[in-house]
Amino acid sequence: MGGIFGIASKEDCVSDLFYGTDYHSHLGTRYGGLAVRNSKGIERSIHNIENSYFRTKFESDLAGFHGNNGIGVISDTDPQPLFMGSHLGTFGVVTVGKINNIDTLVQRAFDRRRYFSDTTGGSINPTEVMAALICEQENFEDGIRYAQEAVQGSCSLLVLTEKGIYAARDRLGRTPLAIGRRNGAQAVSSETCAFPNLGIETERFLGPGEIVRMTAEGVETRVPPGPRMQVCAFLWVYYGYPASEYEGINVEDARNNCGAALARRDDMAIDTVAGIPDSGIGHAIGYATARHIPYRRPFVKYTPTWPRSFMPQNQQMRDLVARMKLIPIRKLIDGKRLLFCEDSIVRGTQLQDTIQVLFDYGAREVHMRPACPVLIYPCEFINFSTSRSTLDLAGRKAIHDLEGGETADLSPYARAGTEHNLAMIDGIRRRLRLTTLKYQRLEDLVAAIGLPREKLCTHCWDGSSYF
Repeated sequence: MGGIFGIASKEDCVSDLFYGTDYHSHLGTRYGGLAVRNSKGIERSIHNIENSYFRTKFESDLAGFHGNNGIGVISDTDPQPLFMGSHLGTFGVVTVGKINNIDTLVQRAFDRRRYFSDTTGGSINPTEVMAALICEQENFEDGIRYAQEAVQGSCSLLVLTEKGIYAARDRLGRTPLAIGRRNGAQAVSSETCAFPNLGIETERFLGPGEIVRMTAEGVETRVPPGPRMQVCAFLWVYYGYPASEYEGINVEDARNNCGAALARRDDMAIDTVAGIPDSGIGHAIGYATARHIPYRRPFVKYTPTWPRSFMPQNQQMRDLVARMKLIPIRKLIDGKRLLFCEDSIVRGTQLQDTIQVLFDYGAREVHMRPACPVLIYPCEFINFSTSRSTLDLAGRKAIHDLEGGETADLSPYARAGTEHNLAMIDGIRRRLRLTTLKYQRLEDLVAAIGLPREKLCTHCWDGSSYF
């Protein structure tokens, strides 16, 4: 997915920029980047972070960085920030999102005899595409709005200029951007968890398509927000960090609510409740509290030496890292009826191995309660998955097995409680060798978050969202 952070300060901002960007490391594993502007121009650093942590790659760069305005990014797609020289002046840009029509936009540029200098893995860098679109207009406000309107998908961005930092949330608000303030500084962040330890208070969230210009003195709205919002509901289920808020709604609290909602529809006789570390813990606490059943940790997560396994490109390595990080505790497993909460079941490959370990360690029963409905439709908006095939999704694989091939009409499977829906879930259960498997209902998930349904993107579960 990715995350972005920017700060404009009356004092040197490098330390704040470094730590603020680092607080987005849970959102990506490929590239990290920092850029600052000072009287001499622009200083920039980009590192590959696939096999190391952000902090270890950038700590040695900080001594050479000085400036009052800066932007940073954790990217799961392309190296950033990029800097462009144009009639608008020299500016830096970072982005997060997904441009589904990038081939069309690139071809349009080629038709005009324009070119792109930055390629990633043989492909045009999507951040450079956005920068090129911005440069087609006469000022930054019009350029950013023009670029966002051209995108099918989503793109939130920060633009570092001589006159401050422009921040823009994607046209339908699928990814969040929060404004924070402290004495002498203004900040913008994908994650509000970046603010507290920097002494920054969250002021507000940008609206869909809103564009602001930020300086150390304040934040000025240059393009007002649009009327429609489709913020990604999966932020509260999985992506978001527990200490963060989106639209004023805390992630951990929403996950507790999700678990409680699962509990209200469940009467399974079990001994303990657990969460798949770490993504299922908040949901499990909510479930255990609601049913007054002990919460335990049959698995503990060992993280000091193992790199993160969020979205590595190598599936085999991803599975290995995930397995090595979870250490089972036989005393809490042997002879027990265990119920696990998890944020979701995407592919199920790692979960299948985890469940087998539980039975190998003597579990009597293993029940699973995902905190969201079955993922059926691939994400079109925020680079949720790098899967090359829809059949990588556990739900779509089960549907494929039931239908004997692909089917055009997935709606019967998306509706909770239908014959098709229950058959799909049972197919997933049998593949994972679970004792029982029950998914969250979409209406319960929406209620747990607390936003109106029409303001949430629920596309991956029901295919309902729009460009």
